[in-house]
Amino acid sequence: MKVFVGVGLAGRRTCFLLACVLMTPAAARAEWQAVEKIKTYAITGQSGPELYASIGERGPQVGGLGRAIAHTSFKLTWRRKYEERDGACVIASALPKLTITYTLPELAGKLPAGIETHWQTFIAGVKKHELVHGDFIKEMVSAIEAATVGLTVADDPQCRKIKSEMTKRLGEISRAQRQKSRDFDKAELSDGGNVHQLILNLVNGG
Repeated sequence: MKVFVGVGLAGRRTCFLLACVLMTPAAARAEWQAVEKIKTYAITGQSGPELYASIGERGPQVGGLGRAIAHTSFKLTWRRKYEERDGACVIASALPKLTITYTLPELAGKLPAGIETHWQTFIAGVKKHELVHGDFIKEMVSAIEAATVGLTVADDPQCRKIKSEMTKRLGEISRAQRQKSRDFDKAELSDGGNVHQLILNLVNGG
């Protein structure tokens, strides 16, 4: 039996606010946990409209589409163990290393008491929204693990063909995650959606 151990970058993806699976024994999968970080950018203002305007001026850039209120990004790498078994290649194990970063606005200075309440409601809702994107990412990683650990390709003693099959599966899972995030944002930002209501309450309430 030959064993191949590979380390590869599985992907870097960003989820923006604005703007055939093989069953394998549980023992074949290693326990893992995502590292989650919060990064902030400073905003200023003494009223709801001023705070929202500051977000529009200082929020993170979303490609060429302008600025966002917040966003969630991640870095994912894998350590996989490939084994040759009777001429076939098998992915014996796959251990992900996942870091999720949430970028959120942070108030620089103090607010009047009435505005402070509206701001705290707003930022709590924005963070909750981004944490859902984080959950989507973790679900994607678990799906990749399930779809690849135990994957077997016949007549592949050097474990070359298996990488093409694995890439195909990873692409399908990644596309599904991105679509799920887009659908979530669309619902949250539509009229009456949770984020839309947060924005209105901040601007009109302060």
